[in-house]
Amino acid sequence: MYTLTDQKQWKGRIDSTTNKSSFRLHQKVQRLAINDVSASAKKSAALVGFICDEGVRRNQGRVGAANGPNALREGLSSLPWTFENEQQLIDIGNVVCLNHALEEAQHELGEVVGTVLQKNLQCVVLGGGHETLYGHYLGVRSALPKGAKIGIINIDAHFDLRPYDEQPSSGTMFRQILEQDPHTDYFVVGIQRYGNTRELFEKADELNVKYVYEDQMTVANQQQLMDDLQHYMDQHDYILLTLCMDVLNAAFAPGVSAPSPFGLEPSTVRSLLQKVTAHPHTHSFDICEVNPLLDENGRTVKLGAYFVYEALNNLLGGQGS
Repeated sequence: MYTLTDQKQWKGRIDSTTNKSSFRLHQKVQRLAINDVSASAKKSAALVGFICDEGVRRNQGRVGAANGPNALREGLSSLPWTFENEQQLIDIGNVVCLNHALEEAQHELGEVVGTVLQKNLQCVVLGGGHETLYGHYLGVRSALPKGAKIGIINIDAHFDLRPYDEQPSSGTMFRQILEQDPHTDYFVVGIQRYGNTRELFEKADELNVKYVYEDQMTVANQQQLMDDLQHYMDQHDYILLTLCMDVLNAAFAPGVSAPSPFGLEPSTVRSLLQKVTAHPHTHSFDICEVNPLLDENGRTVKLGAYFVYEALNNLLGGQGS
């Protein structure tokens, strides 16, 4: 099901109703149905939520990420407007997974994402469980010429390369894509040595996945990683960026399905977001596994909202980039 966002999701402090330099996001965001969005001449972006954690449930994780999209909107609402007045940030609503119909919801999300990209808008998807990524990918693929090379960059503690012969879940998406699309490659950063079985490492090697361990992401190795990402992005026609919040150290992001004690620090993830979303081949980003039901004092939601805004500022070339 596709539904518009309620206005109550966009509210917050108002410093001025006339001075545009004092405006915050909730004063500038436009809520429009996807069919009412026009192609943009000025670089603009659309937000779409994916209210779903059926994939997490199937993967035997802790559900609650379906509450993430609207919580992230509330976290974004009072942040300052950092873009040009002519630029637009459009909230086109939510795709909602009903009656455990994950596959249908993913295809509907794909249709929405594809339409956004065809209208020349940057696209940010607010998940949802990490099964959000598969719908995001379907939309990207549909908007591109046949044979265009997609480079997926996943900031994540897990490979998500599990078998999907029985049913897809939040742990199967990248294997689904790689086994079905020969024009897509996969680069994952933040992999936990203790968060993936030996079978998953073997499958990653079999599928030619590029990956970087969490404990290799040190200050000394940062430049090499950034160079590797640059080379990877330059080699592909389109870069699809996805962030699973369980890549972070649980002290910073407790509100996720599978918290990581040895996870990354926010500054590291922020640097990765800045690098990838500033690349000219990157036109879409999704954030997944923000679970307000498991959060402490709203820390994960607030951090996730800041990550979304970091991505938007780079995708749109705002003052914060």
